[in-house]
Amino acid sequence: MTQSLHDIVINALEEVKAQDIVSIDVREFTDMMDSMIVATGSSNRQVKSLANNVAVEGKKAGFQLIGVEGDDTSEWILVDFGDVIVHVMLPATRSFYDLERLWALRPGDRPASADDEIMFDGDA
Repeated sequence: MTQSLHDIVINALEEVKAQDIVSIDVREFTDMMDSMIVATGSSNRQVKSLANNVAVEGKKAGFQLIGVEGDDTSEWILVDFGDVIVHVMLPATRSFYDLERLWALRPGDRPASADDEIMFDGDA
């Protein structure tokens, strides 16, 4: 296999005109995968087409597809190749779950504010 799975996934997403493709290296956070790729499709039909193209191109290149989840509603489809996990979402779903920010957080990164303080009995 001359081309990396990561490159194959990016090319497959670009072929079907995915929007806002982001690759996140998650090796420092988990041993389950090396990278997560997040992309947006403009409609349920495009989300399904993007995920399908990723699965087809990855398998064609000889990589083992572990599974696909979410293709029943096509708001958020996860394509699992083991080392590379692909999330293809509608814009509202991507905005709501904000995976890029979630996976960028490190312990202690959460900003402290007055609204976040925990109140104990008798503190008021």
